[in-house]
Amino acid sequence: MTLTNRTFGRWWVVVGAVLIQLALGAIYAWSVFTGALTDAHGAYRFSASQTAWIFSAGLATFAVVMIAAGKLQARIGPMWVAVAGGVTLGLGYVLGGLLGAGFWTQLLFIGVMGGAGVGLAYVVPIAVGVRWFPDKKGLISGLAVAGFGFGAVIWVKLAGSWFGGLLNTVSIFGLPGVQSVFIVYGVAFLTLVVLGSLTMVNPPDDYTPRGWSPPAADAAADGRFDYGPRQMLRSPRFYLLWSVFVCSALAGLMVIYCIKLFGIDILRGRGVAELGAVTGTAMAWYAVFNGLGRILWGGLSDHLGRKTAIVLMTGCQGLVMLLIYHGFIYVGAVHGFILAAALIGFNFGGNFALFPAAIADLFGNKNVGANYGWLFTAYGVAGIAGPLLAGMFKDAAAGAAEAGIWMTPFVIAGAACLLGSLLMALMPQNPAVRGAQPADEVSRVKLAAAMD
Repeated sequence: MTLTNRTFGRWWVVVGAVLIQLALGAIYAWSVFTGALTDAHGAYRFSASQTAWIFSAGLATFAVVMIAAGKLQARIGPMWVAVAGGVTLGLGYVLGGLLGAGFWTQLLFIGVMGGAGVGLAYVVPIAVGVRWFPDKKGLISGLAVAGFGFGAVIWVKLAGSWFGGLLNTVSIFGLPGVQSVFIVYGVAFLTLVVLGSLTMVNPPDDYTPRGWSPPAADAAADGRFDYGPRQMLRSPRFYLLWSVFVCSALAGLMVIYCIKLFGIDILRGRGVAELGAVTGTAMAWYAVFNGLGRILWGGLSDHLGRKTAIVLMTGCQGLVMLLIYHGFIYVGAVHGFILAAALIGFNFGGNFALFPAAIADLFGNKNVGANYGWLFTAYGVAGIAGPLLAGMFKDAAAGAAEAGIWMTPFVIAGAACLLGSLLMALMPQNPAVRGAQPADEVSRVKLAAAMD
């Protein structure tokens, strides 16, 4: 498909982006499998730390491969990078289904190969979308990745409850439920990503939306400030933004991993029945609000400024994480738990609209795919630290007061978010990028305003 209409045609990019992200969001549905994988009487009998390692391997590979994906887009075009991601993701899940009876094979196929597929395809809709929508970077970044959060709802519900739950009703080649679902999902992922990739085409180099001209705050993104990764990596501001991303992402990724295990432990102690249904509902609302957060935080940042939006988002996330154990749960066990999950998902989703838009603001639109890939390594670090933090405390409980053991990892994650909010508030206003100075003093002033 070739996009030639400069007003309506660009919205096809959003349609394709949503299709791609619906499939990629499966990585956030991992909690739906942890119960079956850690069942002491089930087919797998993994430890909580082992399931955390599979999830963390996927997140870390996702982040690392994004760096290569950003470079590949410039060489072979975004459409083919997205196709490669869909094929890799789909095959990873299919092979994980056929051969994933043990921990190491699931780590390889679901974690590493699946994560690589997500990493290849994920950055494509963001990079293409920002180039088609320089007038709505925050909003379009949110829309481009909103399907990621909403997709997690679909895959959680399909596996856990819709149509009786595929984990309970599907058996392919006589394989257990988890592996059978992997096969079904692999085929679905490949199909969705390849279809969505057909719209992943960059606009002409001279493209600007009709009737729009870059405001002063977009000086970094109007073509005069297109820094490549080498230039960007010389900027102290990049490393500060990277640190904020680690702090902010850690909480959301920890909760994605442990929401089912945490919910069962904490709610059982309060006499709640039907724990599986309650935790499944919380997972679904987490995913729904994760998608909404990407859109709403992105749109809000176009009005408030990226810096203010990130400060607010990380600060709110820190407060929710600190209050979930002795606040939301005690107010009302079931409803407090679901509300807290939704709020964490909402704030966590904002990361994926705000940080790519911030990179575009600071270092230009042209290389946003490659530049955001480097920033996204922060997500990989958080993806290892967050789930393993929860997994280690869960395993350490060893049948003791398991509900109480969860308080410490939630406090650590909440404190990290508050630290991220503080770091973002201290973000310096001068660009401080060495080796790639603006053309004139007026442009330098405009760039300094890019984060306001």
